[in-house]
Amino acid sequence: MPGSANLNIMLKAARKAGRSLVKDFREVENLQVSMKGAGDFVSRADLAAQAILKEELCGARPTYGWLAEEEKEIDGEDPTRRWIVDPLDGTTNFLHGLPHWAISIALEHKGQIVAGVVYDAAKDEMFFAEKGEGAWMNDQRIRVSGRSHMIEAVFATGIPYAGRGDLPDVIKDIARVAPVSAGIRRWGAASLDMAYVAAGRYEGYWERRLNAWDIAAGVVIMREAGGFVEAIDPERNPVEDGEVVCGNANLFESFAKIIRKA
Repeated sequence: MPGSANLNIMLKAARKAGRSLVKDFREVENLQVSMKGAGDFVSRADLAAQAILKEELCGARPTYGWLAEEEKEIDGEDPTRRWIVDPLDGTTNFLHGLPHWAISIALEHKGQIVAGVVYDAAKDEMFFAEKGEGAWMNDQRIRVSGRSHMIEAVFATGIPYAGRGDLPDVIKDIARVAPVSAGIRRWGAASLDMAYVAAGRYEGYWERRLNAWDIAAGVVIMREAGGFVEAIDPERNPVEDGEVVCGNANLFESFAKIIRKA
């Protein structure tokens, strides 16, 4: 499954940063951690991974812009392209020794996400896609599930942590989804939630108050796996809006309708 030069750069960068994170993950109790906000931590491992990604991606494509979680946006000489990066999605899981976190890298061209990589380094699962070329997990082509009944479907979401005020909205969502589904999961890494829908492990995912780097890579992976991705407000762009609902082709309309009742 040959990819473009840009995709190969992204895959190489993800694997290099992943090796650094796995090494630190094995010594998680010794990490240097500082408080960034209520329930939101930034670690030495996070910053080290971001430095690796920036060196690899910007070194290979120095004219592209750069948008990442832990630093200010950089405008590139080429205004049509930028990297959108989360060096450690699932930081809280990482710091608690839970092996469910990922590196997320997206390439945006003229406002559209054209390539995405989500690397679960702890499990060595590399999800990736390019526009028009399908979606993959390692060397296997992936597709969204074929389930067509809500009562058979498993969905994923995020539950707000301390310091956020949107818990009532999420509780209302859960109260509508849970009775008509096979279950709801909250695993704490948005990029992996979207990758899991793309791979058919979940039937759908929704969440509010996200950032571009949380979901950008997942958008192209989902679409190339045959799924649907929209903002909760269908008139908006999910990457710009930070609110997303996605699902397999059979259930998306029914699922999105439930979430949009809020």
